[in-house]
Amino acid sequence: MARGGGGGCCPSMDLMRSEAMQLVQVIIPAESAHLTVSYLGDLGLIQFKDLNAEKSPFQRTYAAQIKRCSEMARKLRFLKEQMSKAEISTSPTQLNETHLEFDDLEIKLGELEAELTEVNANNEKLQRTYNELLEYNTVLQKAGEFFYSAQRSAAAQQREIEANQSGQTSLESPLLEQEMSMDPSKQVKLGSLSGLVPKEKAMAFERILFRATRGNIFLRQEPIDELVTDPVSGEKVAKNAFVIFYSGERAKAKILKICDAFNANRYPFPEDVTKQLHAVQEVSGRISELKATIDMGLAHRDSILKSIASDFEQWNHLAKREKAIYHTLNMLSVDVTKKCLVAEGWSPVFASVQIQDALQRATVDSKSQVGSIFQVLNTKESPPTYFQTNKFTSAFQEIVDAYGVAKYQEANPGVFTIVTFPFLFAVMFGDWGHGICLLLATLYLIIREKKLASQKLGDIMEMMFGGRYVIFMMALFSIYTGLIYNEFFSVPFELFGKSAYACRDPSCRDATTEGLVKVRGTYPFGVDPVWHGSRSELPFLNSLKMKMSILLGVAQMNLGILMSYFNAKFFRNSLNVWYQFIPQLIFLNSLFGYLSLLIIIKWCTGSKADLYHVMIYMFLSPTDELGENQLFSGQKTVQLVLLLLALVSVPWMLIPKPILLKKQHEQRHQGHQYAMLQDTDESVGAELGEHHDESHDHEEFEFSEVFVHQLIHTIEFVLGAVSNTASYLRLWALSLAHSELSTVFYDKVLLLAWGMNNVIFLIIGIIVFVCATIGVLLVMETLSAFLHALRLHWVEFQNKFYEGDGYKFAPFSFTLVREEED
Repeated sequence: MARGGGGGCCPSMDLMRSEAMQLVQVIIPAESAHLTVSYLGDLGLIQFKDLNAEKSPFQRTYAAQIKRCSEMARKLRFLKEQMSKAEISTSPTQLNETHLEFDDLEIKLGELEAELTEVNANNEKLQRTYNELLEYNTVLQKAGEFFYSAQRSAAAQQREIEANQSGQTSLESPLLEQEMSMDPSKQVKLGSLSGLVPKEKAMAFERILFRATRGNIFLRQEPIDELVTDPVSGEKVAKNAFVIFYSGERAKAKILKICDAFNANRYPFPEDVTKQLHAVQEVSGRISELKATIDMGLAHRDSILKSIASDFEQWNHLAKREKAIYHTLNMLSVDVTKKCLVAEGWSPVFASVQIQDALQRATVDSKSQVGSIFQVLNTKESPPTYFQTNKFTSAFQEIVDAYGVAKYQEANPGVFTIVTFPFLFAVMFGDWGHGICLLLATLYLIIREKKLASQKLGDIMEMMFGGRYVIFMMALFSIYTGLIYNEFFSVPFELFGKSAYACRDPSCRDATTEGLVKVRGTYPFGVDPVWHGSRSELPFLNSLKMKMSILLGVAQMNLGILMSYFNAKFFRNSLNVWYQFIPQLIFLNSLFGYLSLLIIIKWCTGSKADLYHVMIYMFLSPTDELGENQLFSGQKTVQLVLLLLALVSVPWMLIPKPILLKKQHEQRHQGHQYAMLQDTDESVGAELGEHHDESHDHEEFEFSEVFVHQLIHTIEFVLGAVSNTASYLRLWALSLAHSELSTVFYDKVLLLAWGMNNVIFLIIGIIVFVCATIGVLLVMETLSAFLHALRLHWVEFQNKFYEGDGYKFAPFSFTLVREEED
């Protein structure tokens, strides 16, 4: 898709070569710099160069503004966290509706943060007090029960003492026994502590208390049925209520320290019953008051957050936009007068008019007295690679870019990948039933793409959604190849007419082709359904798919070599045409091109010749007679000529290119030396130094290194021609595996369950068949065929012509900034 605007200045999309790029320089007055960069970010067609690479981030001109933006981003994150806690979602709004300036937003965010911080601090304080009162209320209830039961047991003991007249107390109350046995003037009044301790620490708490006081305490614990909110952490915790009776200040000090160590919250408990009732009433009243106050505080906080939520996306976008602008401004160099900034960057040639329009608009809108200057620079730097893609072609281009980004204006394999990738996948996945399943799943993604694009998907769904058009093409091609193989979940159908064969007699029905006779014309499209299920099915399909794989592989490798010719012609490299393209084309087609020709002749003539034998003895015994393996007259002579051409093409690739490169280098070197004699004395001295450096660089040309490099390249191609052709046999292997797995699931699961004449077994069989089909054939086999198709493109096809050592065009664009954030 071509980009809009600019009065027809944009070219139509061309994926074969990347867009023509230029290095531009823009001199911007300081007063309009911010607005200019903002407009260029909206346009998104300049990749700025960092002209301050030697400076640290703190030494740059706009470091203070970056710091302000970072502080605003922190405040926005704080607001976002507060909204998440309050379960308030931001409302998506039109981003161009905001009229808030950067400085105003900074002040507003500061005020909102301060207000929310204060509201939160007050709410936390009130909530802590509220939780403490709830705990206190619980302690009053539980301790009241302790004292009530203790009073009853004490009264019972008193009655028992008076009845026995023995003056002895129960051994279960050592403290009371000690108190009563002592002289009344020396008796010490018992102190008490009450509170709550975490249930998990209760046993250790009791043990430590008894050890620290040597048993001179009375401890009573009781678990609380409901979870209690801890005032400090704010979490729900299971706790025990406790009451401790002790004697003496030293014991009290120890107990207090132990309570602190075990996070046991202590609360005062009045011994007088009247005071207890009064305390319970007072605490209940304060709890209800605090609850109302807290609810009002939370309602106030929610109202603030709701008012923020409606504008949050706009504020967030403005803050990120400002930060991106100042980051870009920091990449610009400031001139000596500090009145203007100088920017350099790459842009497509077609974007010049749009960039100049944006610069003019920025000058007018900022009311600057001086306009920006736009000029194109000459450079020997390698420009970035920029392909204009749409939602259909972008996924295919990503497949190529995952291997390596194309060198500037190098032939792009993405053009062919759009067709060859899904086709090679389909050769391995050929089943039109499975293809329809893939198609339906992909159509769902395509139909709902607008809704799904705005949602956050999981990692796997994100990948599937991004490659929805790739999968769509894979599904269409799979239906096509499935119709050729005549397989629908491994079942053949007579879709295009009746089978060409029929049984000669009833004895041929045991799945053999021996008793079949041809009764009508050849089946019009794809494989005749009669082959499926016959004894000859596997040998027939094996032969067909294996030979088809070789034909497809040789065709694609020839396409790759042909693309190397177009690259060499485009870059005007005649050496690569004569000493790389031509010998490679001859070598590949002398061997495997000839094999492909033999396959086609054998299919057309129905010959019984053994092609393995022909190819092997073409090398081992080229002069021997072919006998029954002869497919056409003059075959022996043709094979000798092809073998000779293959042998000649190897040194043709290896020897001339390094020698000619050395010769070119020497000619350039001599040319520079002669050029200096024509200049004046002054310039001669200057150029001597320059050309001395150049001649020094030329001395780095090592013939041995170039020759070894060419040797490696030659050996790699010669061996690769064999291994790459064999690698295409994966098309045959995976296609056969897919077909056989599909047959196994159909015969051994579905038909077996059907033959049992039992509804339960049939339902189980259908469930197993569906699960196996989806899990194995539609997921695992799809992934497997995808990866193998990927390998064939990256290794077997692209290594013939594609260097992939470029770098992507990454313009400064607010659209890209938003996508990265999402």
